[in-house]
Amino acid sequence: MRGFDPTTYGERSASEYDRLVTMIPSVADAEEIAGTLAALAGSGPALELAIGTGRVALPLVARGVEVHGIDVSPAMVAKLREKPGGDAIPVTMGDFADVGVEGRYPLIYLVFNTFYALLTEDDQRRCLRNVADHLTDDGVFAVEGFVFDGSLYERDQRVGVTHIDLDEVKLDVARHDPATQRIDAQQILISEAGIKLIPVCLRYVHADQLDAMADGAGLILRERWGGWDRRPFDDSSRSHVSIYVRRA
Repeated sequence: MRGFDPTTYGERSASEYDRLVTMIPSVADAEEIAGTLAALAGSGPALELAIGTGRVALPLVARGVEVHGIDVSPAMVAKLREKPGGDAIPVTMGDFADVGVEGRYPLIYLVFNTFYALLTEDDQRRCLRNVADHLTDDGVFAVEGFVFDGSLYERDQRVGVTHIDLDEVKLDVARHDPATQRIDAQQILISEAGIKLIPVCLRYVHADQLDAMADGAGLILRERWGGWDRRPFDDSSRSHVSIYVRRA
């Protein structure tokens, strides 16, 4: 998508992000995610890559886990700072693939398909290597991603209605490039106030590809669930939560 860069999604979506998430039925509740992460974090601290508005970080802090964050979008972090307790979370501004922080963490995590926001295999591999370098010896890396479903696309294109309300409609328009595993999409909000476009670009990976990249970075899969409620991952799963640890 011409003109799209790492800051585009956050800067365009920040004002609507928390509300947009509620329009997606498949997105897990933030409290549920935080509960599972708290069990993984132990005494903490935890590091959230692409912390955004703090949708997950703040409920995790409320469970007694110290959370640090990385994000590239000033607008998203500004929304975090507006929330109660948001100004107390240390956030490093920058590309989360660099994991540009000091120290090591017992938990590093990425939620809601955000790993796919790294648009090249090289960037994805770089992220995994840096995660491995920043995990404690017994630390875990938790990453959530959708399972790509080609049946949603006709001639590698898709138009869908994802929300209808009395005064608003949300459309998702997407184009898929199977050769590069890339999706270029627009989330379109239409209301009496006008039309708002929120572009998003993703490079999805299949679970076995993620495992192979993680292995090359010195991480091995400990377990994989079909959601944050730890349901089994199987052929019917629409998403996965994968838990990696450092290779001994």
